[in-house]
Amino acid sequence: MNFATGRAMADAPRLRVLFLTHSYPRVPGDAAGSFLLHLATALRGEGVEVRVIAPAGEGLPAHDTFDGIRVDRFHYAPRRYENLAYTGEMAQEVQRSWRAKVALVGFLGAQFGVATRVRREFSPQLVHAHWWFPGGLVGTWVAGLGRLPLVTTMHGTDVRLARAKSFARPLFRRVMHQSRAVTTVSRWLAAEVHDMVPDVTPLVAPMPVSTALFAPGDTRTTDRVLFVGRLNAQKGIALLLDAVARMRHRVHFDLVGDGSDAPVLRAQAERLGIVDRLTWHGALPQTALPALYQRASALVVPSIGEGLGLVAVEAQLCGAPVVAFESGGITDTVTHGETGLLVPPGDVNALAETLDRLFDDPELRLALGRAGRMSALGDFAPESAARRYATLYRTIVAP
Repeated sequence: MNFATGRAMADAPRLRVLFLTHSYPRVPGDAAGSFLLHLATALRGEGVEVRVIAPAGEGLPAHDTFDGIRVDRFHYAPRRYENLAYTGEMAQEVQRSWRAKVALVGFLGAQFGVATRVRREFSPQLVHAHWWFPGGLVGTWVAGLGRLPLVTTMHGTDVRLARAKSFARPLFRRVMHQSRAVTTVSRWLAAEVHDMVPDVTPLVAPMPVSTALFAPGDTRTTDRVLFVGRLNAQKGIALLLDAVARMRHRVHFDLVGDGSDAPVLRAQAERLGIVDRLTWHGALPQTALPALYQRASALVVPSIGEGLGLVAVEAQLCGAPVVAFESGGITDTVTHGETGLLVPPGDVNALAETLDRLFDDPELRLALGRAGRMSALGDFAPESAARRYATLYRTIVAP
């Protein structure tokens, strides 16, 4: 930043922005919605003050402060039924359980109530909802009541919900049309949104990754592959296990994450005879991930229709090469042959062959890791993301 730009920023009036989300770090190091915390803290450097409305969780205070960012949390059901947020399976829970449906009604009402109170106290000039549902829907009410502009950002799971469930389409279109600006974290998501609502053209503005936390180390191994993600069908872990069984190289796989499919996947590994090549770590705090990325020979992302794939960015920042299906927003983070290797979606044989190719060529692993880090630094640093969003905010608020 040059002196003139810095002086202009110092002289510009400070903006106040209210974040609405159903996922946000609960404790220091929590991976849930961590990119929103990185964005909020980086926005301070752009003259933007953020306050966050997020769901309650077990043992969490109603009011908290993370890295100088105030968080107000809301209860939405009796404590034992508050299981919609922070699981990554809100839509599935609501679909299969009447209790979850009732809890969802409470969720919408409680978020609106707390956001309305905080709006009067905080006096924001703009509301920024993350995920069109439930935050974007609540955002239309909060912004409408306060006559404030609304920005809605989509991250992936919410777009899949709008695409898959016909009952969601009218609500989706309403949120899109009542948002002053719509952003997505990848070009693929922007195309999906535009396909469903042709008169809306989203701005592509990815979320940030902590460049301070994720950095290269000196513990790189030559025989370990890492997977990080929820253990469900969309993340493609079952396809990965099939690929492991077909590889020539008998390398080890570290599997980080939990989810409803865990028992089925462990049984699959038993049938394939690859149990001794797998370590199931379960869910880990974000602060534990850099060491795993730093020692991994490669990261594999076998998901289909990923909104962006921030785990790929985290691995790249740590210098690990990435192998992934050429699907969804992952093509925004991985350029085939330059910053990683891409294979046809769902092609298990191609995935196994590509992983073997990496272990045939140590120099290729090193070159892809270096190029991936340089690319990730340019596109996903918190300062870059904050600058994009601060410019958007001021463009909207200025009139």
